[in-house]
Order: sequence, then structure tokens, then C-alpha cells
Amino acid sequence: MSEIDVRMKGGATGRVRAGATVGEVLERLDAGVAGQALVAKVDGHAVDLATRLEEGGRVIDVEPVMPDTLEGLDVIRHSTAHLLAAAVLDLFPGTKLGIGPALLDDPRFGFFYDVIAPRPLTDDDLTAIERRMHELADLGLPFRREEVPKPTAVRLFADRGEPLKCELIEDKGGDTVSLYAIDGSPFVDFCLGPHVPRTDRLRAFVLISLSGAYWKGDPQRPQMQRIYGTAFGTRAELEAWMRQREEAERRDHRRLGRELDLFSIHEQYGEGLIFWHPKGGIVRKEMEDYLRQQLLDRGYGLVHTPHIARRELWWVSGHEESFADSMFSPLGSEKTEFRLKPMNCPFHIAIYKSARRSYRDLPIRLAELGTVYRAELTGTLHGLLRVRGFTQDDAHVFCTPESVRGEIGACLDFAFALFRVFGFETFRVELSVRGPDSGKHYLGAEADWRNAEAALVSALDERSIPYRRMEGEAAFYGPKIDISVEDAIGRPWQLTTVQFDFNLPERFGLEYVGADNAPHRPFMIHRALFGSMERFFGVLVEHYAGAFPLWLSPVQVAVLTITERVGAYAETVLRALRGAGLRVELNAGGDKIAAKIRDAQMQKIPFMLVVGAREMEAGTVAVRERSRGDLGAMSLDEFERMALALIRSRAPRTTP
Repeated sequence: MSEIDVRMKGGATGRVRAGATVGEVLERLDAGVAGQALVAKVDGHAVDLATRLEEGGRVIDVEPVMPDTLEGLDVIRHSTAHLLAAAVLDLFPGTKLGIGPALLDDPRFGFFYDVIAPRPLTDDDLTAIERRMHELADLGLPFRREEVPKPTAVRLFADRGEPLKCELIEDKGGDTVSLYAIDGSPFVDFCLGPHVPRTDRLRAFVLISLSGAYWKGDPQRPQMQRIYGTAFGTRAELEAWMRQREEAERRDHRRLGRELDLFSIHEQYGEGLIFWHPKGGIVRKEMEDYLRQQLLDRGYGLVHTPHIARRELWWVSGHEESFADSMFSPLGSEKTEFRLKPMNCPFHIAIYKSARRSYRDLPIRLAELGTVYRAELTGTLHGLLRVRGFTQDDAHVFCTPESVRGEIGACLDFAFALFRVFGFETFRVELSVRGPDSGKHYLGAEADWRNAEAALVSALDERSIPYRRMEGEAAFYGPKIDISVEDAIGRPWQLTTVQFDFNLPERFGLEYVGADNAPHRPFMIHRALFGSMERFFGVLVEHYAGAFPLWLSPVQVAVLTITERVGAYAETVLRALRGAGLRVELNAGGDKIAAKIRDAQMQKIPFMLVVGAREMEAGTVAVRERSRGDLGAMSLDEFERMALALIRSRAPRTTP
């Protein structure tokens, strides 16, 4: 019998018989690792442990995928979504299945499965479904993969009364498809995999909630129920997440938005539309003022563009072909159709094209806080985090191939510097590149793609930034870098994107005159740092639990009187601090001082200045800080100097 040379990442090598499973290979190379691995990569491609190796004549690289990695977590969550579907089919025969992906970028959930059950499921049903999932897990049922001809798969799911699965299979290219079954259960799915070998590898999971969903996000298609859950490699990780979830509920920006009077949403005006209140508006102003100054300091030109454009523009840009479902319906005026803009890039292109450009003019950096509109489905809306009208801190950089590396690096430096000012120190970075088997038709020349990817990689490597390479996740029009920030309780939030675009420069015929006096196509970089003002503000609220640092706080100081007879002195304090540029409120009402302090604490005001007869006579204020309590008496000048120094430094905490 022929043998195969195998090598594990890290150096262990060996020989196995042809036809050995990947699991047997791992056992041969490292039995301890084999017992922990969920799946493995064979020559870079993730496969099930039951996959057999048939190739010979060269060394085959095998890399175990462990539970404590992001790839391992993805496998656990995807497999648990299948376990969920199996439990639903057990308890509710006749259920039609939709899709059930893993979620790694949403801190609220880890996976979901869309179903159409014989009757509407309730929250009480989730308890029964989760109990059945644990029973199936205890049985240690095998996950089994099978590849079949596409027509065979369609007939199989048609016979099972699964029209949605038939539709998914029909949409897929190729002659064969892969199916997964959980032996001993009624579950069979159309899926690429890979999955854990047995259900008993899934121990740490919980179901979270139910919501509505439409098949393929289309309100004209069947309405489904989406079952959300999450899963981890260990029970300890799950319990830590559950504690984090309790803390996340305390920090929920929707509740804090009401309690702190920051913003509101009014269904009678439209779901997904944000009304910024004065206090939220102050925070936004501080965000925008700082950002605009940074843009000017870094060589950006600030522009303003319209909210609508002729519909023909969106045909040129390609949005009518590929993005129409996310755009609001056309608007009519004098027989001309307009569209609300879903993004700003075609408008910045118009500014670029308004003059003849030379290589000496480049790079040209155009930035805008531009409000855009997208027809998001009602079921996907979530406070400030998913809305229909939002303001992007959008910028587009038009540059030569020679300058593109430096521009990418400058975008990354800008992003990390900006986030640190707002109190974030931990980041996750993903590099999305082409994949050979993605099925996408990539625009742009091969040399441009190589140059663009090299520029992204170089910028990351030069700064020693660790990143996760996402093969096949690039958009059809260019590779990109995504940056997530980690908040105070460890949740990642994807915010920044630095994206190449080979599509729009081609569609709009962008040119510059090179040193050879010939026309050349510029590189175009899309760049958003906050992502949107609304989303970033929501993340900030939850990061700080509403207790903003002094420079961002809507009200920075509360002046609190002990007795009515110090009212005139309190007014003097108020005017002096406002004159110094501080945002100050006076509470001179008849409540007791303890109640006034409690109210200021509830409003998360950083500093409280208590004034009574003793302070009035001494010309001082008794200073309280919201988290540390009494700081003692200070002269007004002393407090003013301290507060202004904290504001100038943009310190994340109110610590003198």
C-alpha cells in the first residue's frame, strides 16, 4: 500500500498510508493535538477530520484548527447552528430550513438559523429546543459529509419538502454539492463545512432570542423566524460571555440614550432615523470638531455634496445593478428621476473630474461628513448601530501607484491615533483579499491587484500590526483592511475600512496626466474611520456606559447649592465657568443636597461643585468627582485650571 509524507505546522513529520483520514494523520503526528482539534487545514484548505488523503508524491501540510482560535470558534458556532436545526426538526417536524451561519463580528450573537416552523415559535419554545440540543450533544452523533451531483441534491430536498434549500442549490455553480447530515437525527443540510466530528464536541452554547426575518432579506419572499444563539469552546468562556452580556445590557445605548436625553427614534417619522437631542448633539459636535481639525492637519480637503442625484448617475456607478435593493425608491421631479445617495463616492469623483489633474496634483484627499440613506429592512434596525439615515466620515484618496503605499499607511496611522483619543486601545484587523475559488469576477488588472494587496500588507507589516487574512473576502472591485475596536468589556466593533476601488475609476473614466505627458488611471482609496457618526456614537455610549470623559460630556460640571441664600454666589460660579468655556448646569432648587448629588450622578456628570455658606465665605467650591467622590475644597481658579487641563489633554478619565 502506498504511503504519503505529511508534515504538521511547527515541524513534526511522518508517513501515513494513502487513504488515511486527516484525524489519523494528526494522531500519527501529535496525539495530544489530535484529541483537541476540531477540523484541520490541508495545504491551507479547512476540511473535516474524516477527510481522506489520497495524494502522494509530495509532502502534504496539515495544520490542526484548535478551539481557542477564531477559525475554531467559527467551526464551533457553525456546527452548533446545525445542532440547533436538528433539534428544531426533532421537536417540530415539517419545519422548513433557511440558512444558519456563524457570526464572529456581532458581539451580541454567535450564530442563527432561519426557520419556518408549523406554528410560530415562542420564547418558551427556545427552552425546549436548547434542552433537546444538549440531549443530542450528549449522544455524540457524527457529522457526516457527502458530495453528490447537483440534480441529486435538488431531488433530495424536494422530497423532504425543503424548497428553500432547493433554491440555494440551484443558485450554486458547479456540478456537485456537499451535504452534511447529523447521523441519528432528521437533519440534512446543504453546506460547505467543515464541521466538528461529533456533536459531543459542542458543550458550551445557549439560545438567546427570536426575531423576524425574510428569506434572502426580501420582504416579498417568505417570512421566517430567526433563532439566535451563541457558542464557545468551553463552559468557562460561555459563562464569561454571559456575565459580559449582563454588563452589556447595563450599557445598552438605547436605554442610556433615553435616560441621558441623548437621542430618540420616532416610528411615526420613520424607523431607523435618528433625532439627536441637544446633549447628544454636543457630543457629536466634539467628535466632528476634533475629526475636522485632524483632517485639515493631515492634508484633506473638506467638501460638501448633495443628498440626491439623477438616477442615471447610479447606473454609471453600478449601484442600480448591484445595490438597488438597499436604495430608496426613485424621486420624481419634472420628468427626471433622482435617488437618495447611499454613499458619497460618486460625488467626490465629480469633484475630482471638475478639473484636469496632473501627477503633481496627486494625492488628492477629499473628506466629507456626508449623510447617506439606505433602505435597511425593519428587522435589521438596531438603535444607533443599524439605521436608515446616517452620516459617514467618508474620504476618498486619489493617488498614483507610486504613492499608494504611503497613503494606506497614513490612513492606518490616522485610524489608530483617532481611536486612542476616544479611549480605545485594543484592535482587531482583517485583510480581505481575492480567493481562487470565490466565484467572484474581479475587476482591474492582475498587476493592480498585486500592487494593491502588496500596499496593504506592507502598511500592516511596517507597523507590526497583526492581522487575519481573509481569503476570498475582497469585494469584486478591490482588497481592503477592516479595523475593529474592542470596548471596555471586550466586545469587538467593526468600524474602519480602508478599501481599494478599481471599479469606479474605470466606470467614470478618471485620469491624470503623468510625467510622460500621457493619461493614466489613478488609484482610488475609500476610507471611513468612525464608519458612521451614529454607529460610533452608539459604541462610545456603551464603551463608557454613558459616563463620557470630561471633554466629551454634554454637561461637564453641575453646581449644586446647599441652601437658597447661596444662590447669588452659585450664579457667580456658573458664569465664571461658562466664561472659561466649560459646559455647566446649576441646580439651585429646594431639594436636599444628597438628592441633587444623586441626580447629577444619575446623569453621569463628571464634576459636581457643592456650594454652601462655608464655601461662599471662603470663595471656594467643594469638588466631587462622579466615580471617586469628594475631592475636597478648591478655589474656583484651581478647579478651572484642573478642568481645562483635562479637556485640553482629552484624558479618557477625570483624574486630576
